[in-house]
Amino acid sequence: MKKLILLGPPGSGKGTQAKKLQAIMKVPHISVGDMLREAVAAQTEVGKKAHSFMSQGKLVPDELSIELTRQRLAKPDCKSGFLLDGFPRNMVQAEALQKVCKDLGLVLDAVIYVAVPLDQVVARLSGRRSCRQCGAVFHVKFHPPKDDNKCDACGGELYQRKDDVEAVIKTRFNVYQEQTKPLIKFYQEQKLLLEVDGSRSVDEVFETIRKSLGV
Repeated sequence: MKKLILLGPPGSGKGTQAKKLQAIMKVPHISVGDMLREAVAAQTEVGKKAHSFMSQGKLVPDELSIELTRQRLAKPDCKSGFLLDGFPRNMVQAEALQKVCKDLGLVLDAVIYVAVPLDQVVARLSGRRSCRQCGAVFHVKFHPPKDDNKCDACGGELYQRKDDVEAVIKTRFNVYQEQTKPLIKFYQEQKLLLEVDGSRSVDEVFETIRKSLGV
């Protein structure tokens, strides 16, 4: 089984690709962003610390993301493979992840970098609407709900996340690009990097990744 990292700016579609890969690989999909949002909703100690950063579109401190990731990778279901979504985001996290993997006896197989330009990221994220009740996600243009304000699945209220507002999206993108650039070189040098054009359709991107991985 594969042990993979998926990198890409917010709105690149890496989470969607991870879910599609998970369906055929049958390994855990580990999204640090999801784990952080769950921690915020549950008002855990980590969640309280993370909330003030996330609401402004800023990255949470490294130690919070690293600790959440370490705890998750230590679980037995990760021994045979995993899809790590959106982590690491910078060199501090990358080096910490190397240590975590070494300590846990895990060896990475590939790092998939889904590259998407800023204008597409803004278009994708600013139109996104989430259900308060079940968490289903819609898009005003690409995947609109039948009713503008209601979830098709459960009838819950749809809302725009604070970090999906255009000004915050641009901040998130710029911070990501600045901090992630060194990672591309880092994983290239380890011959682990697979760069994919994420501006194409979901299925085209998926087929490129699937064939490259041989899954």
